[in-house]
Amino acid sequence: MSHDTLRAGAAAPAHQRRMKLLTVVATFGGLLFGYDTGVINGALPYMTEDLGLTPVTEGVVTSSLLLGAALGALLGGRISDRRGRRTVILWLAVVFAVGTLICTFAPNVAVMVLGRVILGLAVGGASITVIAYLSEVSPAERRGRVVTQNELMIVSGQLLAFVCNAVLGGIWGEDGGVWRWMLVIATLPAVLLWIGMLAMPESPRWLASHGRFDEALGVLRQVREAQRAERELAEVKALAEEDRSARTAGWADLAVPWIRRIVVVGIAIAVMQQITGVNSIMYYGTQILTESGFDRDGALIANIANGVISVLATFVGIWLLGRVRRRPMLIVGQIGTFSALLLVGVFSSVLPEGPARATVVLALTVTFLAFQQGAISPVTWLMLAEIFPLKLRGFGMGVCGLTLWIVNFLVGLLFPILVSSMGISATFFLFAGLGVCAMLVARAIVPETKGRTLEQLETDFKQAGATA
Repeated sequence: MSHDTLRAGAAAPAHQRRMKLLTVVATFGGLLFGYDTGVINGALPYMTEDLGLTPVTEGVVTSSLLLGAALGALLGGRISDRRGRRTVILWLAVVFAVGTLICTFAPNVAVMVLGRVILGLAVGGASITVIAYLSEVSPAERRGRVVTQNELMIVSGQLLAFVCNAVLGGIWGEDGGVWRWMLVIATLPAVLLWIGMLAMPESPRWLASHGRFDEALGVLRQVREAQRAERELAEVKALAEEDRSARTAGWADLAVPWIRRIVVVGIAIAVMQQITGVNSIMYYGTQILTESGFDRDGALIANIANGVISVLATFVGIWLLGRVRRRPMLIVGQIGTFSALLLVGVFSSVLPEGPARATVVLALTVTFLAFQQGAISPVTWLMLAEIFPLKLRGFGMGVCGLTLWIVNFLVGLLFPILVSSMGISATFFLFAGLGVCAMLVARAIVPETKGRTLEQLETDFKQAGATA
């Protein structure tokens, strides 16, 4: 065996370990995303008593985070294009901590809404910037697995929130202000994210897009075998120089037909992920189960099943992304979620309120989340990280993130109002109908992206646009 072979064999574990560490640290942003969106599920019943919430103000408190997230996604994408992915993630860690503390000590609804909007800025920014960072650092053959690690951390954060809610509610549920303890836990991962990102490198593709090729090569050598790092930089450098010569990176690029088509596809993918109504379950799961027949403590405990299946399904999704194509996986997920939503509507209307209906609804929400978190959500976030060209990645993902969070906001705001006026059955029939529309759109316009580097995808989209 040659000395070069020995050196290559010794280097491989080092760059693989570095890639794993980078993934774990960056995805603490996903953990915060998940915890802060999931904690409201169990905190809301206690918050309603302390702050005197009505169905309308419940929707406002829940959805205010999502409105902030829409703005955070757009701003986070644009700022990360200019200042760097790592820099923005560091800033977001601080915003997470500040927003959490404002919510924890909120004396009234107005301050709570303010804190939730600030938290939303961080959640939206993280939803875009973390996956852009991961997609730009990861090798092509592992991009699906690496980027989907963030989705795993999101659902793990939601599960953590559900467990903390159940434990704290079970022990101190009769004490006033237990919801404040549910909220403040999120400060710990925010601190860990900030400390961890201090030791992480900047995205090599972002560095290349700003002409910092030596630094980009240095980062690639940390997470690739040496010869591959040089080959990859050459490919990245060629497209970065071509993009810089175009001198555009924003709204003006929508005049270019192939870019406009990608943005339309990205927006459609973002909308499809949300109109399944997934976050009606993630935000209001406890209330849905209470309406179906569980008592409050039983609903808090039963809701943990939703978190558990989300985590397990995401593991399955990560496994599937390495073996099947993205587009069929998305469509199968939509078929599964539509079927579960339709059955929730049916059984909620034909079964009387009580243990039987509660058990059936829980089983169906678990089934729904298995398809949503095992197929739709992983493909959504991965494809949004893949389809945009380098110079527009932050901007394009930001526009799609803005759309995604606005739809999420509308679901969060309107769900308690719809349930109050229409009932659970009609509300879930509505989501099922929207799911049919999503399936038709996915079949019509969503491209396949599996197995190609980000640079190859950009070249293919340009060529397709030139021949269209």
